[in-house]
Amino acid sequence: MAGRTRIKICGMTRSEEVAAVVAAGVDAVGFIFAAASPRAITPEQARGIIRQLPPFVDAVGVFVNEEAGVVREIVQYCGLTLVQLHGAEPPAYCREMGCRVLKAFRVGPQTNPAELAAYAEVVSGFLLDTFHENMAGGTGQTFDWQRVAQLRPPGPVILAGGLTPANVGQAVRQVRPFAVDCNSGVEIAPGRKDLGKVRQVVDAVRQADAANAAG
Repeated sequence: MAGRTRIKICGMTRSEEVAAVVAAGVDAVGFIFAAASPRAITPEQARGIIRQLPPFVDAVGVFVNEEAGVVREIVQYCGLTLVQLHGAEPPAYCREMGCRVLKAFRVGPQTNPAELAAYAEVVSGFLLDTFHENMAGGTGQTFDWQRVAQLRPPGPVILAGGLTPANVGQAVRQVRPFAVDCNSGVEIAPGRKDLGKVRQVVDAVRQADAANAAG
């Protein structure tokens, strides 16, 4: 998809870091509501941070096989603009959210286009992450980006999985996703972002956009 590549920084836990990454030029920040994650945040903490976000910056809530009613309550309480689903949530579940949905797919050898096609009418974007047997995300590992074209996502692609300042430019040049999603690749520790790396990611993405526009 042509145009400016959007940038999301996920696993945010601190208001001062959210303010800094927004100032660096990111388009969305992600909050993980999965207790098993080392980057988990409570609805109360997230609500306070989200209230301080400026206009046109999305607040994305990340969930893994959570009860639909619980997700809806957190969306309303926190003021989330999107939910990002990393579990085995079926298309019918996505219809219950009451807001825009990003469905995550962990790309491995067995992932096939039919899995994504089933969600074509119920989600706003397809987040493609790296398959890991024991982790729903935040693996710090990339996958074969050639698989994106093979999977034929029926909507905007958000590319995730091991993106860092060193490789995100190449990812944008090769895949041309709608957005990139960075997490562990811009961290000091789980939930603590390296603001220098975030700025480097923004610069690398903008340079790649310019290269793509130049043909």
